[in-house]
Amino acid sequence: MKQQLTLRVNGRDERVLADTHHTLLEVLRRELRLFGAREGCGVGMCGACTVLLDGQPVSSCLLLAHEVRGRAIETVEGLAQGEALHPIQQAFIEHTAFQCSFCTPGMLLATKALLAENPNPTDEEITDYLAGNLCRCGSYLAIVEAVRAAAERLRTAAGAS
Repeated sequence: MKQQLTLRVNGRDERVLADTHHTLLEVLRRELRLFGAREGCGVGMCGACTVLLDGQPVSSCLLLAHEVRGRAIETVEGLAQGEALHPIQQAFIEHTAFQCSFCTPGMLLATKALLAENPNPTDEEITDYLAGNLCRCGSYLAIVEAVRAAAERLRTAAGAS
C-alpha cells in the first residue's frame, strides 16, 4: 500500500509516495534519486547505507521510511555547500581516504557525527566510532588520518568564528 510522506532531507521537505514497507534507503534512492547511501549488506552491519537521523548515524536499510517522518535526515549529498566541499570531504580527498569509494558516504557521515560529539578524538576513539562502517579496500589508516585532519580543520574554523 502506498502512502504519502513528507520527509525532511538535507534541510528540505520532500514529498514522496512510497509503499509502507519501503525502507528509508529505498525511498532515498528510488523516489528522491539520492544515491550516496548504498545497500551493502542489507542488514545494518556494513555502514554503506549510513545517513544521519537527527544528527546520529543510522543504517537506512533498517528503518521504514514512514518511521522517520518529522525527523531531520542528512545524506552525503547534503554535506557540501554548493560547490564548496565540507571540510570532512576535503580531508578525505587530501588524504586519499578511499579506494573504490563504496563506503565513503557512510564514513563521511559517521565522521560528521563523531566530530559533533567529540571535536578532538584520539585514534582509538575514531576507530571505535567508525567500527560500524566497513571498508572492503582496507583504507582504514588513511581514513583515520583524514578524520584527524578534518577535526583539526573544524576546530580551527570554530576558533576563527
